[in-house]
Amino acid sequence: MTCAQRKLRATNERNPAERRSRIRTVNPRRAHATLFRRVCSLAVPFATVQSAIHGLPGDVGLVPAATALFQAFPPPVDTPTPPSRWGAFRPALRPRLGTSTVRAYYSAFPKGDSRSRTDRSPSAYQAQGARHASRQPRRIHRVSTIMAHQIIGVSAAEAHHHDHDHGHDHFHDHAHGEAAEQARWAGVWLFITLVGGMLVLTSYFVQIFSPYELVEFTRDDGSIGERKEYLYQFHMDFVAAVGATLLALRIIWHAIRNLIRGHMHMDELVALAIVAAFATGDYRAAGVIAFFLLLSELVETRTAIGARASIEELVKLTPKTARLIANGGEQIVEAVSLEKGQRIRVRPGDSIPADGKVVSGESTVNQANITGESLPVDKRPGDPVFSGTMNLTGAMDIEVTKVAGETTLGQVQRLILMAERTRIPIMRLIDRYVIWYTPVVLMLAALVMFFTKDENGMQRAIAMLVASCPCALIMATPTAMVAGLSCAARLGILIKDVGHLESAGRLTAVVFDKTGTLTTGILSVTRLVPAEKTDGVRLLRLAASAEMLSNHPAAKALQEVAREANIEAEKPQKFEEVPGKGVVATVSDDGGAATVLVGRETFLRERGVDVSALSEAARAAEGMSQLYVAADGKLLGLVCLEDRTRPAAREAVEDLRNIGIRRVAMLTGDRQAVAKRVASEMACTEYRADCLPQEKLDLVNAMRAQGHRVMVIGDGVNDAPALAAGDLGVAMGAAGSDVAINSASIALLNNDLTRIPFLVRLSRATRRVVVQNLVFGVMFVVTVMALGAFDFIPPVLAAILHTASSFVVVFNSARLVRFGEERATHQQLMEAEAGGVSPQPALA
Repeated sequence: MTCAQRKLRATNERNPAERRSRIRTVNPRRAHATLFRRVCSLAVPFATVQSAIHGLPGDVGLVPAATALFQAFPPPVDTPTPPSRWGAFRPALRPRLGTSTVRAYYSAFPKGDSRSRTDRSPSAYQAQGARHASRQPRRIHRVSTIMAHQIIGVSAAEAHHHDHDHGHDHFHDHAHGEAAEQARWAGVWLFITLVGGMLVLTSYFVQIFSPYELVEFTRDDGSIGERKEYLYQFHMDFVAAVGATLLALRIIWHAIRNLIRGHMHMDELVALAIVAAFATGDYRAAGVIAFFLLLSELVETRTAIGARASIEELVKLTPKTARLIANGGEQIVEAVSLEKGQRIRVRPGDSIPADGKVVSGESTVNQANITGESLPVDKRPGDPVFSGTMNLTGAMDIEVTKVAGETTLGQVQRLILMAERTRIPIMRLIDRYVIWYTPVVLMLAALVMFFTKDENGMQRAIAMLVASCPCALIMATPTAMVAGLSCAARLGILIKDVGHLESAGRLTAVVFDKTGTLTTGILSVTRLVPAEKTDGVRLLRLAASAEMLSNHPAAKALQEVAREANIEAEKPQKFEEVPGKGVVATVSDDGGAATVLVGRETFLRERGVDVSALSEAARAAEGMSQLYVAADGKLLGLVCLEDRTRPAAREAVEDLRNIGIRRVAMLTGDRQAVAKRVASEMACTEYRADCLPQEKLDLVNAMRAQGHRVMVIGDGVNDAPALAAGDLGVAMGAAGSDVAINSASIALLNNDLTRIPFLVRLSRATRRVVVQNLVFGVMFVVTVMALGAFDFIPPVLAAILHTASSFVVVFNSARLVRFGEERATHQQLMEAEAGGVSPQPALA
């Protein structure tokens, strides 16, 4: 007996009442978790020794599995630590475990100190025996946590714990998300599955090569038969039973837990089949059934982890640090510490750490991961930028507008995760009738077993139970929907509900808003018509100078075209803006000053300017916004502006008709002439002009009343009522716009209208895959159950076929992830050919 044991025994003998009180307050469930955690903590150093002997790195072999099991069980809260040199490991380390290996493992503890280790901080053990000056209480197993992390090469700081207000400790790793947690447990169960599978497989090989003798026996009908009796039958059965137990424990535990909770799941069917195989002494069949069922479940888990990890990868696009501009220099700070209004500097090759707008500098940014645009986008002062995008060419100073979860990237991740948790009608239908599935299957298996007259009745029932597990049926819809959501998100289509993805394929009508949807929403000068004896350069210079102080979109268009033509506009000496009509400004002209009028025809007529000389040119430019320009009462010319249609708008409208959309309409609040021009460019025969938001809403409701399933596409701001009224609402250019993202059921993070027909095609392809998976799942269950009932397939083959069916469903759904890549490649070539060069205004 060691010194620590004698002291503990003497303490208990001196104060038996305290010892009995301590024993009575032990929570049995906590005690079991404590014991299991101690055993797992011991497994870590032995696993490390095993890896070192075989020359394996720290992340291969038994170390990750043992460490994962150790970290999976939370430490108990109030259990006191026995005052012994062995610290938290003392109750699990009896004298027979005090080998040289264990003593070498605990050589870090200081000797000669018999006081309790409860007052030692983690750094005391990490320092390999150094005494710690401060004495702070801690919970049991803090030692085991630190030492385990030392063994596997993890610092104590990474395994730190916090004392929270609610009075208990949390062990957590800030670097691991939900997908990492699921992946860790999947790795643990994969390890257990492989070990159990190897044991069962070993028993098969031993049986093949084991010597045997033929023994006669009498059958039930009185005839004499022969059977093989193996020399090592007991050893083979024992190995198979151990392997089958390892494989079956999780399945049986889940089944018992579901029954206790009152839930019916497929685990009950599998567990019953395994128990039946154990009862008949067929341990190999039980192990093979459990192995392939676990393998099938791991396929499902890995599929879900892959989908979740691909979404969590979005967060990793945002850099961890940022260059904050402060006190005249740069400071490297954590990206999460940024605040709105601060300025940051982004150099070429850096990822942008937060949403913002460019303050200074020009560059090219690759924002394909946000908007799905294949080509980089030029950024100038005033342009928005998004977190997670890559700066390519020049340095920029950016003013932060959104941080953390408020950024466009954060909203995309949040909405995709929300969409994954939604369910379509067919999934809810399956949930409604699944409670009857297990009782019906059990009844059919019982009928086959009791009414079968041969000795294989139990085997038939087991095969039916294995085949009835509807893994393929359960995975049919979720895997397809997740693949469809992933494909859409990859191309900048943010779908908030899987039901919306399913509904897009049933549309019969599409309604477009004009401004900002079919058109760019930005006015540009397309034609200059100088009056007689007037120079076009003078016309543009005076118009741009007069409009310099105006915030009207037409004024910005004039400034832009003057800059592109290298014409320098001057700030007006006097400026007056008449809302809805035009501007009056005094500007420099040929060494003197001139009073310039820029505005509508009626505005100039009111000021006594005769505009009849350009009436013919005005009629020719019908459908464009027209501004007349006069100086000192003399007409100088006409400026024609228009909101240009998007390059891919006509292609998108024609494509929608080609895929069976019966009605394509355009609604706008603009003038009739402008609406007619845009509709003719779009080859859209149904349009309505001068529409107020309420009128747009009424028209959408009228189309739905006629039996159409309507998709409404707009910018998500002034047409929000119409977006909400349609069966589906799509907000254009939603990147960076909270209103657009929240106002519609689907948000396009770019302005590519060809994504609309692509979405309809994707929806129809997803529905086809769902139907294929469901038909295959039902046919598989019915067929294999029938084959098992008629003794055509044994239980082992049924388990193998069951796993194969899960693979078929997963691979069939995975085809959707790369759906439409051919069209995307074609679109990239078109964009590259276009080059994004805006045409110059024509001089008439």
